[in-house]
This record gives sequence, C-alpha cells and structure tokens, in this order.
Amino acid sequence: MSAVTLRRLAKSFGSTAVIAPLDLEVAPGSFVSIIGPSGCGKSTLLRVVAGLEPATSGLVEVHGEPPRSARAGKRVAIVPQQPGLLPWRTVIGNARLLLDVNRRSSVEQRATDDLAGLLDVVGLGDVHALYPHQLSGGMQQRVALVRALALGAPLLLMDEPFAALDEITRADMRSLLLRLVEGADVTTLFVTHSIAEAVALSDRVLVVSPRPMSVVADLAIDLARPRSADVEDDVRFVALCADVRHALRLGMAA
Repeated sequence: MSAVTLRRLAKSFGSTAVIAPLDLEVAPGSFVSIIGPSGCGKSTLLRVVAGLEPATSGLVEVHGEPPRSARAGKRVAIVPQQPGLLPWRTVIGNARLLLDVNRRSSVEQRATDDLAGLLDVVGLGDVHALYPHQLSGGMQQRVALVRALALGAPLLLMDEPFAALDEITRADMRSLLLRLVEGADVTTLFVTHSIAEAVALSDRVLVVSPRPMSVVADLAIDLARPRSADVEDDVRFVALCADVRHALRLGMAA
C-alpha cells in the first residue's frame, strides 16, 4: 500500500484553479521533494494531503484512508515554514505540545519516553528550560521538528521548513533531518525552493509547473544512502542538480 495516493486530485479556490488533476503514488519510507515556482500550489497540496483543506475533486488517501482520518489517528505530522512555538512554553513544553493536546495513553507514553532522547539528538538536550525568544532561528526550527516527530507519525509533511535560516544553519538542518528519517520508516513529503536541498535529501524530486500546478518532471535521485554532507561534492550530485534545474526551466516555459 502506498503512503500517499492521489487520483485525479484537483483543487480550486472559487474560479481559480490551483492544482490541475494530479495522479501520484508515494512509496512508504521514501523521501519525496516538491520544487517549483512560488505561488504554484505546493503548500496547498500539502494541506490537502494533511486533511487541512478539502480537495475540489479526485481521490486522496494516506495509508489507504482519507486524510482527515489519518490526521485524527496521529498518522500525519506537519513541520511548517515558521516554527510556530508558543512564547509562554519552554523548549520541552513546546516539544511536547501535541502530546498534551492529544492525550492517548500508549502513543503519549511512548512519545514522552522518546522526547528527551530526540531533544538530545537535535542538540537541545541542555536547553529544555529556555523560552522561544532565547533561541536562535535554527534552534526554534529544531524544536518544531521534534514536536512533529514526537508522536511517531508515519507521514511527515514539511513546508519549506528551513527557508528562513542562513545557509550554514540550513546545511546543518539538512544533515540533522537525514539522520532522523533515514531508516526510521517515515515517509516524507518536503516542499522546497532549493535545488541542492531537494537533491541532497530525496529519493525522488517532483518538479512542478506554475499554477494550476502539475508535475512536469519526476526525477529519481539515485545517490546511495545513508548520505552525509559530503554528498554535495559528488559529481553525480552536481549532475542531478543540473537535471532538476533544466526541468524547472522547461516547466516555467510550458
């Protein structure tokens, strides 16, 4: 069974078509990036998959069930572009926010047990008591990532989560994300504007057109896993980036 299935999915807001009829299958455990021009419907697609927006027409399934059911069952986690941390909660309080809102015995207990370990892995083990205003942008985004991963959802939706970070911090976050999801049986849909980011992280890159969004290229990223930061020095990495760039230009001209 696919982690995400789209059949003739279309989305409009009034008379404005945002997503053209779209077919897509995302394999469980894979990392798929979506890259395309601003305003083309990438974020809207993630919201439809998450069950936050209804499709105008077509079929959407997450692990064989409707998106809202999957979200209600804590099988979908979202990392937005802005961390969205609550200023009155500490690092540990923000990281466990979803556990506090969604109290479910077995899931909550497992996630609570894992939470301190996750914070250690992302380099926040010694700042549990700090508040958001005391954190750098990169640290805030790490808290948002831990918050999303805490419930152990099998589908992770990420909407340009590193866009507001400087390039050095962004590269660190890429490496961190790779360590967290590789071998973790998590399926990731990742929206980005960075070609290098898409290629470094993904098993597959979907290049999409201006609105109404359609897929103009579906590129397999055949770089070995596990990956390290050194992958960006590989000649194959450079060639794949060129392929994505070429597809983006063709998509814009279509």
